[in-house]
Amino acid sequence: MAEKGNISRRQFVASAISVAAASSLPARSAFAKVIADAALPQTGGPLIDVPGWKDQGIENLAKSPHAKLRDIPVRAVTISGGFWGPRREINVTRSIPTMHDLLEANGRMNNFRRLVGKSTAAQSGPVYSDSDVYKWTEAVGFVLQSGDRPELRASADKLINEVVAVQEPDGYLNTYYQDDRKSLRMLLQTQTTGHELYCIGHMLQGAIAYYRATGDRRLLDAGIRFVNDFLIPNYGPAPKKPIVSGHPEIEMGLIELYRITGDKRQLDLAGYILRGDKRIELPERRTIYMFSGTPFTARTKMEGHAVRAMYACCGATDYYMETGDPTYLQTLNTLWNDTTTTKMYVTGGVGSRSDGEAFGDAYELPNFRAYGESCAAIGNMMWNWRMLAVTGDAKFTDVIERALYNGINSGMSLDGTLYCYRNPLAFDPSTGDKIRNTWYDTTCCPPNLERTFGSLPGYFYSTSADGIYVHLYDNSELNWHLENGVGLKVAQKTNYPWDGGVEITVTPAQASEFTFYLRIPGWADHAQVAVNAKGVLGATPGEYLPIRRRWSPGDVIQLKVEVVPQVIEANPRVADDTGRVAIQRGPLIYCLEEIDQPSGISLSDVAVNPGRQPAEQFQTEFRSDLLGGTVVLHHTGAVYERGDSEKALYSRYGRQAKTRKVPLTFIPYYAWANRQASSMQVWNLLLQA
Repeated sequence: MAEKGNISRRQFVASAISVAAASSLPARSAFAKVIADAALPQTGGPLIDVPGWKDQGIENLAKSPHAKLRDIPVRAVTISGGFWGPRREINVTRSIPTMHDLLEANGRMNNFRRLVGKSTAAQSGPVYSDSDVYKWTEAVGFVLQSGDRPELRASADKLINEVVAVQEPDGYLNTYYQDDRKSLRMLLQTQTTGHELYCIGHMLQGAIAYYRATGDRRLLDAGIRFVNDFLIPNYGPAPKKPIVSGHPEIEMGLIELYRITGDKRQLDLAGYILRGDKRIELPERRTIYMFSGTPFTARTKMEGHAVRAMYACCGATDYYMETGDPTYLQTLNTLWNDTTTTKMYVTGGVGSRSDGEAFGDAYELPNFRAYGESCAAIGNMMWNWRMLAVTGDAKFTDVIERALYNGINSGMSLDGTLYCYRNPLAFDPSTGDKIRNTWYDTTCCPPNLERTFGSLPGYFYSTSADGIYVHLYDNSELNWHLENGVGLKVAQKTNYPWDGGVEITVTPAQASEFTFYLRIPGWADHAQVAVNAKGVLGATPGEYLPIRRRWSPGDVIQLKVEVVPQVIEANPRVADDTGRVAIQRGPLIYCLEEIDQPSGISLSDVAVNPGRQPAEQFQTEFRSDLLGGTVVLHHTGAVYERGDSEKALYSRYGRQAKTRKVPLTFIPYYAWANRQASSMQVWNLLLQA
């Protein structure tokens, strides 16, 4: 299929359908009738339950030889109240159920039913529509790991039955390329643009999350059959047929599958895909866009489609944790440095160009035109989580926190029913763009956000050979154990991120010596730490403070970091932010919405006056009645009063600009676009002295 340079997934839909369309109403195939009449047994073989399925984390790193940190299961942490508790409850009670209904209303499940004669509807949605179903299932799986939700489980069980019913005898499963489009499956053009492997990757991840919640293997066994019976016997190094990952995702799925089956063929297939196959000749622009098709270890900069790049890096980090190949770690560090020093937004979002949903050049970080896809920010968090597991380095946790609180959290409305596909850093509703919507035909972001919030407890802690790491702060309780088997409870009491005081009660089952690695956020200027009211030295922002001692039940760690407004400057080479500043308080980035400012003021004319002591120029106010309860910032800024000549496109340099003081109100970036259509901006003019 002819393809024009770098195109987005949404732009691809029209061309994909025109090439692949064969019949407006698909016929019921013979194999579908056979499966409908007598379902094939789903037997995926034995699994390595070390630890048991209930005790596996977001990733099962228990036997990963090159992971320094080990995940703890989602069920081991209970988040109560605080910042994330209400957010997660809305995710469970509103977001996931309404997304299920939207998947139904938009034909996603009829795509499965039509193949077994239970629907006469034509195939609906883009080529990657199956993945939306799998991500929704993964979200339910993570939610069920935190506790039983009978209605959600019943919905997921019904959905899983309908999915596995259409699997072919040889293991193949993809509703877009079954039946009438069967001749197109796994062709080179289909592999590069058709998302077959992308869909199966999400299926594997959804199946594993659901298995870890319930012990139910139906979807997992279907995934194993796809991999072991269809992919591995037919595709791979010569003399098998070649594979290219048009949209990286399968790599993560294969490696996580390997971690629970022990079948090294699955790991080897992931490694083969990451290396690329020389038999597949693709134009350079295509391999850049896909972030695949050439050896991963040959990559030197972050480029191409942002989500693809993030997922490829996740898969490569997983591969390193299993193999220890140093060329992967070297490449990953190179790409991380390129991302965080030249291509990441202050919100933790990535991907600046709408054309190709792609990374731009170094320092190309526009505000109004920022793409910042929600999935890309989630991918950034997922990648940094894996790099953290490899190294134990808090610089990765700082990125996790930045992306989570800002570029990810902004992606879902506060009521849990509207979603941002893109997350710009400035917005003007007069363009006609509606930034939050209930549904996108490319609906990758909504269930991706739902699975992220569902899995959030699993990101709070990790264990290591010598102790435990705490990564994130909120009112919560950990009930788990150290790697030597000693039971451990850790309770947090805090008002984070609104203030920086955290009280952590450490309760081992019996007095034990181990190291408690306390994260000191990188945004902090300094921190104070005490254990049982006795000061502990060595706390450094952006690092973990190792506290080694013999811990007794009821020992208390006190962490105090000052949460004050900070004025942030961008690198001078970020052209859009020249002469502008952003406001950060704790981990939160703040923005101006026009709705909160005095009437008649245009945000483009507003300037911030930080003075000599920036923190003193902002007053904080907690508003329980606003945006679900939030700290707003008040600041006396200025507005430029522009005469007619100053509104000209060009004017003579040197004219003294007139300003007048104006009260400004800042809200957290994640909360914008939750009231009415209103202009917004993160980066504001800096008042010139």
